Amino acid sequence: MSAILELLKPLEYAVAWIMVAFHSALSAVGLPEASGWTWALSIVGLVIVIRIILIPLFVKQIKASRGLQLLQPEMKKIQAKYKGKTDTESRQKMTQETMALYKETGTNPFASCLPILAQSPVFFALFRVLNGIADHKAIGALTPSLVAQADQATLFGAPLSDTFLGADTLSTQILTVVLIILMSVTTFTTQRQLMMKNMPAAAMDNPFAQQQKILLYVLPLVFAVSGVNFPIGVLIYWLTTNLWSMGQQFYVIRRMPAPGSPAEQALEARRAKRGKKLAGTRDEAPATPSGREPGAPEPGSPEAAAGGQRVQPKRQSRSKRSGPRPSSPGASTPGASAPGERTSRSRPDRAGEGTGS
Repeated sequence: MSAILELLKPLEYAVAWIMVAFHSALSAVGLPEASGWTWALSIVGLVIVIRIILIPLFVKQIKASRGLQLLQPEMKKIQAKYKGKTDTESRQKMTQETMALYKETGTNPFASCLPILAQSPVFFALFRVLNGIADHKAIGALTPSLVAQADQATLFGAPLSDTFLGADTLSTQILTVVLIILMSVTTFTTQRQLMMKNMPAAAMDNPFAQQQKILLYVLPLVFAVSGVNFPIGVLIYWLTTNLWSMGQQFYVIRRMPAPGSPAEQALEARRAKRGKKLAGTRDEAPATPSGREPGAPEPGSPEAAAGGQRVQPKRQSRSKRSGPRPSSPGASTPGASAPGERTSRSRPDRAGEGTGS
């Protein structure tokens, strides 16, 4: 046990340093240094820093959970293949095929637990720091004066280092119960959101889904039973972490749902609705850069000079197209006309032809 505590020592110093940094920043903007709200918000700042650091692990967790859901049909085939076989060789082959499937698809079933596992040492380090405050023990950046100040700080009349079981005041017990209830509700909501919105119907009938259903009701009970032993500061850390997880998961489910899940159907419905709105916008005639309507003549063009009507091209005379026709006996000289006769210009439809046959 002492070896584990020694390993947690660097984390305790890091937790203390982050809390003191946020406490100094909040005091600089006007919050009272000895206020319980200032120290509580310092713990919230600690959560924000830790969760930002854990974002890559959270992404791996999402990918691992999604991969496990998509692998459920193949997993069912393997389970059906060895159904009813209880001998050691069959069980070993079933395990080998399952691990080969994980390796082939690049899925790590343990990646879904990475954020929880990574937060556990930080959680216990904070627990040690708050217990050190209650015992007036300086840790790293938490100097003796800051420890005394944090020990005297209260939130709704309850010291941050007090626990439900060791409380001497009713305010501490009430605040502890409220925090435990909020922790349980946020945990239940987060798990239920994952199961109801981001799991395909085909993935609901498998051992993985059954485990999720069990955790849906077991975890809130675990928090309710164990929460009475934790200081108020740790409960604030835990509640803030749950709120962060719930919001982060809501964003991921809404933007990147699992294939075949109700969340994906809702996303497709939103995209279709958005597409219809865009299609209705496209039906309207777009305006041209010059401000005129499509098909309207440009200013200064012959069409505009003719009052907006397009001028039809005139038919060119045959003589201009193919040149003068060779003269023949009795034919009139090209370009000449007898007095009183019409010229070729007055007959544009039969220009270049003779005066008669």
